[in-house]
Amino acid sequence: MEGSRPATVDDLPRIVELSRLLRDELTPMKGGVLWSNREARAEPLDPAFAALLEREDALVLVGTVDDTVIGFGVVTLERLRNGETLGVITDLFVEPGARAVGVGEAMAGDLVTYCIAHGCTGIDALALPGHRAAKNFFEESGFTARAIVMHRKLDRDDGEPG
Repeated sequence: MEGSRPATVDDLPRIVELSRLLRDELTPMKGGVLWSNREARAEPLDPAFAALLEREDALVLVGTVDDTVIGFGVVTLERLRNGETLGVITDLFVEPGARAVGVGEAMAGDLVTYCIAHGCTGIDALALPGHRAAKNFFEESGFTARAIVMHRKLDRDDGEPG
């Protein structure tokens, strides 16, 4: 049976393993290299996720099938300048071989429930431009695009005299 539950310290080794699988999957995609150097959680991962477990403004979940952890999700709360709170899903990943069985949906539902309980006025999540499955997943979960980030890669020759 698939499900979602709050992560514990005992889950940290598996969460770190899954986070590295997430990085390995996304880095080769369009926008992935910059994502891995900017948005992806920095090493060392063990203390980074341990710190998230201690925060009152964050939730770390694990997704399970028959009590086996096959995914994880993280949402943090961000206070906006107008005093409202925005939920930010920083991580949501299910092992490729275990997708489409409801684990991602269970975690996404629990992340949304957490945000509602904490008075969020919205929730942001990032999907890379070529990752159609992630975009479709979020749209099926009620998310819509609110911004598109444009990027121009510069070569070392750009702007140099001469």
